[in-house]
Formats: sequence, structure tokens, C-alpha cells
Amino acid sequence: MPDSVPHDASQLPEKSPDQSLEWASGWYQPAQQLASPNFGPRPDGALIDLVVVHSISLPPGQYGTGAVQQLFSNQLDWDAHPYYQGIRGLEVSSHFFITRQGEIWQFVSCDDRAWHAGISQWRGRDRCNDDSIGIELEGLEGLSFEAPQYQALQRLCQAIAAQYAIRYIAGHEHIAPGRKQDPGPGFDWAQLQQQLSADNGTQVWEFPPRPA
Repeated sequence: MPDSVPHDASQLPEKSPDQSLEWASGWYQPAQQLASPNFGPRPDGALIDLVVVHSISLPPGQYGTGAVQQLFSNQLDWDAHPYYQGIRGLEVSSHFFITRQGEIWQFVSCDDRAWHAGISQWRGRDRCNDDSIGIELEGLEGLSFEAPQYQALQRLCQAIAAQYAIRYIAGHEHIAPGRKQDPGPGFDWAQLQQQLSADNGTQVWEFPPRPA
């Protein structure tokens, strides 16, 4: 894992007064922005062509605690809950996090390599962190997600497609089978595919195979 950089709000670009300009240096302007130190540069020539969908809640099954944002920005109090002892010192972050209410948070510029996928492989390539954008949904693997989250995910995916040449979308469970199970069977891939098929930018995305 690359060395951490200091948490510094100056990493964030200033919000553009022109809300039609959705992106600034890899930051999605409509999102709530909280800079994470858990990122590094992408390898030279990396093709940013994959979106990875995750799920997370801290403590597991508890929502709206703010602990996910704290974890991704290295501000989590490890002594605040017994579960945190098992992840003490963990340095991770996705690019985005979508709350149960559909609020979008961003922690790492999409131009950079966020630490979200770990050991992984998809479309014949290893190290999915190198060329993917990670989106965490607030939820517990195996359980369902809320309508505002699907709406926000659709909106975010369409915005990403307008900025990056995405071709693939997959779950953490698909790129790290046996090691990860999120977002799990409670996530409705068919619904998301139907939502994204209506937009020119996302209708060409390749989804993971559905179970027989």
C-alpha cells in the first residue's frame, strides 16, 4: 500500500459557481467532498474503464453514523465500537459513498487511484484499483438497498460516463470472488442495468454475468 499523504482540505478544488461544470480535476462537483489520504497515482497509461460497486456500513448494519466518512478520511475512533478493533489501522477509501438517503460523498479524485478493491481481477486484468472507480453504497451485504441510492447511483454513473471512457461495471464480489461478497444478493443488478440502458453514455456498459 502506498505511503499515506497528510489529510489536507486544500486537496479539494473550489466549487465552481457554474453548476453545469460537473467535474473539476476528477472531482464530481455535486457531491459532498471530503479528501482522503488513502490514494495514489494511477500507473502510466492506465485505462479508467471499470466502475466497481461495493457496500459498507459501520458498525455493520448501522446506518447514518458518519463512521464510513471517518474511516475513509482516517479519522475513525478505533475505540468507539468493539467491531473497530478488527479493522484498526485500516487505510482504505473508495472514490464515492452513497448514503441510504441518496447523498453522494466523494473522497478521492477519479483521476487518482483510490484504495478500494484490494487483490482483484476483472476483464483479464489484475489490480483493479489501477484503472477503476469505486462506489460504496451504505448497506449490509446480502440485504436490500433504498430507492434513493439507486437513483443517485444512476445519476453518478451517467456523470462518470460523460467524463471517462467506462466500459465495464462489476461488484466487489465479482472482482474478488471468495474474498468479498459485497454488495451481495440484495443488490438489484437488473434494475441498475435497466436504469443505465436508457442513457447513451451507459447503455454500452458491460455488466457481470447473472447467476443461472
